[in-house]
Amino acid sequence: MLQEFKAFIAKGNVMDMAVGIIVGAAFTAIVQSVVKDLINPIIGLFMGGIDFTNNYAVLSGDVPDGSSLDVAREAGASIFAYGSFLMAVINFLIIAFVVFMLVKMVNRVKEAAEREEEAAPAPEAPKGPSELEVLLEIRDALKK
Repeated sequence: MLQEFKAFIAKGNVMDMAVGIIVGAAFTAIVQSVVKDLINPIIGLFMGGIDFTNNYAVLSGDVPDGSSLDVAREAGASIFAYGSFLMAVINFLIIAFVVFMLVKMVNRVKEAAEREEEAAPAPEAPKGPSELEVLLEIRDALKK
């Protein structure tokens, strides 16, 4: 079993996957910051500062009226946090759009690089003697 594990880890695609996960985690932090710190405030500005996060319904328990979602959770009440869910969906859609635009940009850059590669003339391979010339040299060498 240890040998199989070593063989599995030694495969290149496992390392590629590990690097992808690490870069993905770092990228997630960047995208979340873009959404939280840049995009959501702009959307809030246009929507009049609407934030659905603190919208919830108390299913059971005592929560003072007008309390925030955090206070309601700390009170131990059973709550239906529909506002928090709605904000998560909105954030997901924004993140999905940002990632879509990033992938679209990367694909454009990649296509441009491929077009440049295709447009560049391939260097000519050095020409050596033809097969006939080599055979004639061998024949001449054998005659001597």
